[in-house]
Amino acid sequence: MTRYARQTILPEIGAEGQARLARAHVLVVGAGGLGVPVLQYLAGAGVGQITLVDGDTVAAHNLHRQPLYRMDQISQPKARAAANALAALNPDVCVTPICDMLDPANAPALIAAADIALDCADTFAASLTLSDLCHAQGKPLITASALARAGYVAGCCGSAPSLRAIFPDLPERGATCATAGVMGPVVGALGALQAQMALSVLLDLIPSPLGQLVSLDAATWRMSGFRFDRAPEPDAPLPFIARSQIRAQDMLIDLRAEAPPFSPQARHIPPDRMDSLTPPDGARVVLACATGLRAHNAGQKLQRRWQGDIALLALTD
Repeated sequence: MTRYARQTILPEIGAEGQARLARAHVLVVGAGGLGVPVLQYLAGAGVGQITLVDGDTVAAHNLHRQPLYRMDQISQPKARAAANALAALNPDVCVTPICDMLDPANAPALIAAADIALDCADTFAASLTLSDLCHAQGKPLITASALARAGYVAGCCGSAPSLRAIFPDLPERGATCATAGVMGPVVGALGALQAQMALSVLLDLIPSPLGQLVSLDAATWRMSGFRFDRAPEPDAPLPFIARSQIRAQDMLIDLRAEAPPFSPQARHIPPDRMDSLTPPDGARVVLACATGLRAHNAGQKLQRRWQGDIALLALTD
């Protein structure tokens, strides 16, 4: 146990807390800039079982913020490369790599098997899918987002409100690391905070990070935060579905102008023309776009004038 001596000496951890970490099962979604520090610190702390979900591959343009990977691993599945690195870091930890993207079809079982989930994917669809399912199952979720020189970490679900309660309205357009850029240490700091929150939940430390948001602005050297324990849940959140969950009778709407409809049954309607859509009674409308952001916003507008069933689809592949 000398490996963990410097953390077990803490009175709030001790041998009992270390044994608790060894029994824990953590679901980590995303092995990129946020996931790398999360995985390193969870494995370093002796978390017994980690299920890692990521369908991406190691890429050179990401290495500045993903220092777990090497140049000779480029094009390898990221989840498998990370699992191999963590096995060398701490053989006591069992890492199960799943080389696939998380979606609403595979997420329920993955969340049910874990004690806590960490959202390191940094996509609207993955974050909201995790939040919806963790909230329904009563599982804690530690989520984070980073862009340029700023970002936040929040402890959601479980005993706290969901991510939707913190951010009931999404922006019309969303920048990404590919379009707006990001500095590696910023993502590393936020990932480290995610790991600290997760360990605090697993160890049942007080005060709980569930219901807490911490923000970091490295451009102005400021950190801040707030509690959101009483944030109200939205009345009728629009759920995401996977492609495999499309029904034969669904009305499929592709909102993308940059690509042909994703299915022969899908109609192409840009977001600014959604006001002309009148769905038939009894149909479920499935709104699709690349990331889920346009679908979410178009769905909220449709929801204000139509009381039928609406679902969202992120075309990430």
